[in-house]
Amino acid sequence: MATVPVYCICRLPYDVTQFMIECDACKDWFHGSCVGVDEDEAPDIDIYHCPNCEKTDGKSTSKSVCLAYLLQSCTCCPDIVVKLNGSQLTMDYLEEVGFNEPILVLKKDGLGMSMPAPTFYINDVENHVGPDVGVDVIDVTKQTDSKMKLKDFVDYYYSTNRKKVLNIINLEFSDKRMDSIVESPQIVRRLSWVENYWPDDALLGKPKVTKYCLIGVKDSYTDFHIECGGASVWYHVLKGEKIFFLIKPTSANLSLYERWRSSANHTEMFFADQVDKCYKCTLKQGQTLFIPSGWINAVLTPVDTLAFSGHFVHNLSVEMQMRAYEVEKRLKVNCLTPFPNFETACWYVGRHLLERFKGLHKSNKQPAAYLVHGAKIINGAFRAWTKKQALLEHEDELPENMKPTQLIKDLAKEIRISEYVVVSINTMGPHSHHTSQEGDTFCLLETNVLWCEKCKSIPEQQQSTLLRCWRKQVQKYLYPQ
Repeated sequence: MATVPVYCICRLPYDVTQFMIECDACKDWFHGSCVGVDEDEAPDIDIYHCPNCEKTDGKSTSKSVCLAYLLQSCTCCPDIVVKLNGSQLTMDYLEEVGFNEPILVLKKDGLGMSMPAPTFYINDVENHVGPDVGVDVIDVTKQTDSKMKLKDFVDYYYSTNRKKVLNIINLEFSDKRMDSIVESPQIVRRLSWVENYWPDDALLGKPKVTKYCLIGVKDSYTDFHIECGGASVWYHVLKGEKIFFLIKPTSANLSLYERWRSSANHTEMFFADQVDKCYKCTLKQGQTLFIPSGWINAVLTPVDTLAFSGHFVHNLSVEMQMRAYEVEKRLKVNCLTPFPNFETACWYVGRHLLERFKGLHKSNKQPAAYLVHGAKIINGAFRAWTKKQALLEHEDELPENMKPTQLIKDLAKEIRISEYVVVSINTMGPHSHHTSQEGDTFCLLETNVLWCEKCKSIPEQQQSTLLRCWRKQVQKYLYPQ
């Protein structure tokens, strides 16, 4: 009579009704109930060692741990991050240099930012936000999310036997008690469309994107992504450490990202392997990182970490924000950190730019070139969103009391004035020596033109002739037949 094979430490025959797992060392099979492995935990295990093999071959490893080793051993390019002191990160600096590369500030001094004391920790977050608040929790291995009460996550965080790697990245608390002890960097508040241009009395409330609490246990990982709405983002590590993997938003990289993200098995592919350059930045306790619009990034948490962050869209990166938003719309990705009503924000900004340009032109001044460029991008989007075939998809984000057709027309006129003045000042007649930065005191449409010292030397009759000629060309440019 044939002997029936027996398995596991219990040495019982195979039972189809019981879950079993194979040891990668001895190749024997074990009942999950006998070795303390639940069936729903099995997909998270990369290498399993039974109790006997653990003594000689080491403990079992989870897939998240293997992923962490993969990232830490990733070959990355030399540092591209710009290092500044907090006091150096000003509006003047960004307007001159631009905000196209990540910026690392080693100490928060000079940033105009408020943070809790270093002794503030996870249980304090629970006390300031509320134990019963629902939070989105990411299962790192599966890269899936589920809902959990904050108090349950805190219990998991402090437990000594974490069977899964869970991560919180979108606990927005701007309407909670913790809001009073965390203040975003001053430069963020100065740049932010939401904080500066969104009316307090608008029917649609301001997007809640300004203050996030991030709680990650060791080996937490957020896969490569672009922030929704093409938002820029700031991070500050209060306790612990985060490692960022950063990829420039070139046209080629954005195309590769879109193709990778639309693949059904993208979580099984390491996106950094598909691009020419991936940059690595380690953010340590007390440091602050600013990531520009459109940058494709992944985040690894090598130790238990508490951090704060916030998203912001702004005038310095309008074109990239719009490109990233279009990628987001095509991918139809459910984002854990969405930027709700992004189009509404654009309408408010368009209205602001119109009034700003009018005021500058009336004062014989010109808006900065980046503002004019951004206004053109926004107005182009307005035209696309209000086309008959597209209006149904976009009209829900149109602010109340907004007249889109009139706004588009008026903004286009102010843009044309700025563009024509710049061209005229830089290329025509004796004014070729003028610059075109915001604040120039020369406007072709004003009766009382402010002639510079050099131009005052021109005979008065010739000045009048020159001015009539320029005005005629301006009218032709602004109101083409």
